[in-house]
Amino acid sequence: MSTETIIEFISSYGYWIIFLFLFFGIVGIPAPEESLLFLIGVLIGNHQLSFAESAVCAEAGVLLGMLSAYWIGKKAGTPFLKKYGRYIGITEQRWNTAQKKYMENHRFMIFAGFYMPGIRQISPYFAGISKVPFHQYLLYSAAGSLSWVLPIIAAGYFAGSLFDINPEYVPYLGGLLLVIFAIYMLFKYEKNKSK
Repeated sequence: MSTETIIEFISSYGYWIIFLFLFFGIVGIPAPEESLLFLIGVLIGNHQLSFAESAVCAEAGVLLGMLSAYWIGKKAGTPFLKKYGRYIGITEQRWNTAQKKYMENHRFMIFAGFYMPGIRQISPYFAGISKVPFHQYLLYSAAGSLSWVLPIIAAGYFAGSLFDINPEYVPYLGGLLLVIFAIYMLFKYEKNKSK
């Protein structure tokens, strides 16, 4: 989806489209989440969107997407895996091994998973299937989503305020920002792990 299309959607449908894009991106329907967040920041910097409304809609979309995926995983995940897992290479032994490893690091995976495309979409389902306590899941999802949504919007805002950014280049800038965040998070994780 092109940047022009996203801008047109936001112009036509308002802030709800931000909510919907991010909600569906989290539950696993492909959407350019980082690029969208960065573009939102650029549009805020160019005074085309309100920061408060954009941030609330973005955070609500991400958090409700995380909660929906968790509940789907919790209610439908285990029966689905038991019935169809063998067809996609998930044996009971593999599942038990993966679940054990996930539970050892579930806090990190929920919080930092936002910075890892793919993990961001799988982690909430896995948390639900693995029966991560809801209060823990909610806490780490809320903290992780805020630490993912707000910095990317802020980076877009400052970039949009300081530079004349052509919206066509926003996906590349959003991707670069994602790589920088991922490297930072991995470095921080490895540093803490070695202590």
